Amino acid sequence: MPTDSSDPAASTPDDSAEIPYPVVFRINRVAYFTVPMVALVVVLLLGASYWFAFLFVVPVALYMWIHRLRTIVTEDGLRAVGGLSTTELPWSEIAGLQFPKWSSVRAVRPDGQRIKLPAIGFRDLPVLNVVSKGRIPDPFEAAANRDK
Repeated sequence: MPTDSSDPAASTPDDSAEIPYPVVFRINRVAYFTVPMVALVVVLLLGASYWFAFLFVVPVALYMWIHRLRTIVTEDGLRAVGGLSTTELPWSEIAGLQFPKWSSVRAVRPDGQRIKLPAIGFRDLPVLNVVSKGRIPDPFEAAANRDK
């Protein structure tokens, strides 16, 4: 189930269909376009001086970081895979979601601790609602029901 599509309603599965777990949310593939751009800048800097050769590590690290960031939804909960750490969240420990203005979505625990959920956006909530079996509410559906 790809989650980087432009239309969230098109990727929402039917409620009666069996969901193949785990469901992985990844960063949009367009993000990989930054890797050759950074490599080009490094090559240009290398033309100025050979001392910039160590900067070839930057595009490789950027590729690895983009490839690693993801959120995995299982039957038991969420697994947030960040740049350097992985956090497991059982469904019982998720009190809600927070959407900061210029940051990634965060899962809020009952004690107030916030865990970043990489690659999850507001548009992914209908799909997240289905794969979480209703544990995470869909605000689009709630708004449609309220308008009726």
